[in-house]
Amino acid sequence: MSQDTPATPTPDPLHVNADEVFAAYGIPAESPTEIVVATGPGLVARLGAEAFGTFFLVLAGLGVALYAGVTGVGGGPLAVALAFGIAVLASAVAVGHVSGGHFNPAVTFGAAVAGRTSWRDVLPYWLAQLVGGALASALLYVAAASLPALAGNERKFFSSVANGFGAHSPIAAQTGGEGFGLLGALLIELVVTAVFVGVILGATDRRSAHTQAPFAIGLTFAVGVLIAIPVTNAALNPARATAAAIFSEGWALSQLWLFWVAPLAGAGIAALIYRAFVAERVQDDLLGEPDVEEIVYTEE
Repeated sequence: MSQDTPATPTPDPLHVNADEVFAAYGIPAESPTEIVVATGPGLVARLGAEAFGTFFLVLAGLGVALYAGVTGVGGGPLAVALAFGIAVLASAVAVGHVSGGHFNPAVTFGAAVAGRTSWRDVLPYWLAQLVGGALASALLYVAAASLPALAGNERKFFSSVANGFGAHSPIAAQTGGEGFGLLGALLIELVVTAVFVGVILGATDRRSAHTQAPFAIGLTFAVGVLIAIPVTNAALNPARATAAAIFSEGWALSQLWLFWVAPLAGAGIAALIYRAFVAERVQDDLLGEPDVEEIVYTEE
């Protein structure tokens, strides 16, 4: 740690009677004098929080994108970006202290590369995020299918929120069918996701003001969506891309690989830069609360 970095104050240990500790936690009497007791949320609670946050993110973002353009009420890229950003912010405030507030496979991967999240949590978190996103898109699809005017065209309607490039780039509608190509889509998704994950890692560093982190994260995601909407419909999140592709036309699934590769690569780059330039690093799971409590006991 550099000399000008203030040292983090160490809390005074909690002194308790050894017999009481043994009785409370079932610890053998011959155990060592320092006991570390896990107090954080369990895996099931954390996965539930990740599923909920991703569900809300997809429901808000895709829901506004699907229906605002049809009704003409508050439509446009700004409304979609705000919906995604506010959903991320609200979810981070609501359950970020439980799971760390990832809601995005790219964020989980970046946090693991940066040493901020355990690698054993990556696959379970991804599964929870995919399930949450898929449930939200299923809800939106069922609602769309109940509209008689869309009979037989539900997947085509849902394809308007899927992520794509080339002829399926959103700007293609204004350019005679020629949209951003593979390279442009790859670069935008990679760079914007890298910036987003970099902001998350910096804003949730224990030396930052954590109370402001959800706002920085939500607003950054909203800006990122605004940048990427004309290019790819703004994935920046493999779970969001997968959720939309499931109920869209076949082209969406065929192009889905890019919206996994680019965000994960961007997150990995951001994490490596974080590791290179951050002098002090601790595995604290982003917005999650500390999950251990140190108890030092004394015999009487």
